This record gives sequence, C-alpha cells and structure tokens, in this order.
Amino acid sequence: QVQLVESGGGLVQAGGSLRLSCVASGSTFSRCYVGWFRQAPGKEREFVGAVSRSGTSTYYTDSAKGRFTISRDNAKNTVYLQMNSLKPEDTAVYYCAARSSYNPSYYSNRVYDYGFWGQGTQVTVSS
Repeated sequence: QVQLVESGGGLVQAGGSLRLSCVASGSTFSRCYVGWFRQAPGKEREFVGAVSRSGTSTYYTDSAKGRFTISRDNAKNTVYLQMNSLKPEDTAVYYCAARSSYNPSYYSNRVYDYGFWGQGTQVTVSS
C-alpha cells in the first residue's frame, strides 16, 4: 500500500510559479511510477505528466511541456511538480497518483491505471 499526500498549492498570479510536492509512505514507492493529474470545476480529471520509477524518464501533456517539470527523490519518497509561467487555465485541484510497475521506464496517462491517489491540492492562478 502507498499513501500519498500533496502540498504546495496556493494562489499565484499569472506568470508565477509553484512547486507541488507529493510525499509517499510505504516501502513500495520506489517501484511505482507517479503521475500528476488535475481537475478543474465541472471538468474531467486530466493528465498533466508522469515520471518513471527511476526518475530518469518524464512525460508531459502538450499544455505542460516547457512550463512544468516533474522530478522525484526516492530517498525522500517524494515527487515534485515544478510549475512555471502559470496561466489562469492551470487553475485546478492537482493530484498525484502512483502505481507499481515491473518496467522501470513505464508510465500511464490514464486515470484508471493508477491505484493510489492523494487528496489533492488547490492551485489558483489569477489573471
């Protein structure tokens, strides 16, 4: 079992930056790939990006490329989402999610592939 807790959300002006953290408990976290998702009011949860088990491979949706960076520190059981050049349309609740995999470079962009979820952290970008 893996428990995930996100933090770092808040209110920021457009063009600003935030760094979200996802701290995991459980001994199997290093065997998990981790995804970041977000959900705006009235919209479906959408994929933002993911990082492989080892942290050597990262993947981003087109809207995140060039602005967001995912990294992980397995020694600290933590995954980060650095968000720069934030836009009002980035406003959402951000969730981290994890699932174990035998493939060290695997990831998924599908909500239903992830078995462990955090409670989410609110990000609000004002114009």
